[in-house]
Amino acid sequence: MKEEFDFESINNKAMEQLKSSKSLLGKDGAFAPLLESILNAALEGEMDAHMDDSERSCGNRRNGYTPKQVQTPLDEVRVQNPRDRDSTFEPEFIKKRERILADNVADRIIGLYTLGNSTREISDWMEENQGNRVSADTISSITDSVLPEIQAWRSRPLENVYTIVWMDAIHYKVMDEKNRPVTRAIYNIIGIKIRME
Repeated sequence: MKEEFDFESINNKAMEQLKSSKSLLGKDGAFAPLLESILNAALEGEMDAHMDDSERSCGNRRNGYTPKQVQTPLDEVRVQNPRDRDSTFEPEFIKKRERILADNVADRIIGLYTLGNSTREISDWMEENQGNRVSADTISSITDSVLPEIQAWRSRPLENVYTIVWMDAIHYKVMDEKNRPVTRAIYNIIGIKIRME
């Protein structure tokens, strides 16, 4: 499928980044190409195992590749998902429609979205704190899948009575409609329900 992977160049790049105190992870890190190679090799191994004698005797054979971007903890990498003629190949390592390899990345994106961050702000936060940038399209597809659940939670009926209620406010300086600085409060209210047995 691909030419021989150059481990020597990855090793040299990793040593160079270590000496200059740069991160080995993220967009320009030395480990992203290595991870991409490992993921593609894993998919190839799964296809090899799938294409056993019984599959070949039924007339099934390889049918090229489908490229896709997959978000990993290190960075977004491009994998070549192998296909077969009968479409019976179901990879386990990176499932057919899976776009995010690490669930915690999706959880963080959803958490940031529920706090009211835009896709651009989430993408910036991921790059700053995780060392890799998640595309706005990927963020949108993740948030779209959970949007009905978020809306249901936001519009759920509240209890008539709460045993304990904590109220707090954080005050921020923001610009109003006339572009003047004003103080606004964001209220935090936490309630504990009556425990019914």
